[in-house]
Amino acid sequence: MIKILLVDDHDLVRVGMRHIIATRPEFEVVGEADCGEQALVLLQRQPVDLVLMDLNMPGMGGIEATRRITAAYPDTRVIALTALSEDPFPNSLHKAGALGYISKGCTPQELFKALVAVGQGRPFISTEVAQNLSISGIRGRETNPLSLLSGRELDVLMLLLANHSQQEIAELLDLKPRTVRTYLHRVRCKLDVDTDLGLFLLCLRHGLLKDRSNETASV
Repeated sequence: MIKILLVDDHDLVRVGMRHIIATRPEFEVVGEADCGEQALVLLQRQPVDLVLMDLNMPGMGGIEATRRITAAYPDTRVIALTALSEDPFPNSLHKAGALGYISKGCTPQELFKALVAVGQGRPFISTEVAQNLSISGIRGRETNPLSLLSGRELDVLMLLLANHSQQEIAELLDLKPRTVRTYLHRVRCKLDVDTDLGLFLLCLRHGLLKDRSNETASV
């Protein structure tokens, strides 16, 4: 039996995923967490085979949590589960160590395909994500300037957008405040914006900031 940890800050999402997974006897949800920090604590107590990881959560966030989980638990595989199916997130999560990437709009059948594939050590990308990546490749990287950011720069940006101070970002990512300031400077230079408001508007325009209530509706 494949043991699974669900990580999502929405209770309804976790409930929905748990009920769907429970329809297949070869899978078992053995734990739930509402943030990356809690997921790391639970993994110390309960080893699992798979982690279904939300991307956009308060605190550490899915990318940093994925990076830490795959580094500390090499036998545990991560599937990213998110409403944000467009670039640059699949690439960033792949670099962080995720083996699968599915959107919250996927069907139960596609979810099970992902669980089976990643459980066997094979990569899996859902149809919606694959289509968006193909479109992004055809249009070119310039269509989404966020794809210019490194994984760590994206971590810092997402925490800033979640209203964390630079000191809080440093603590969450185990960085020095000076290093956080350097990353933010690089982000602003790459995205050609001068203010936090400019960052907010750019991220809103390119889909990084969405109405989070829509995420629960898609499960």
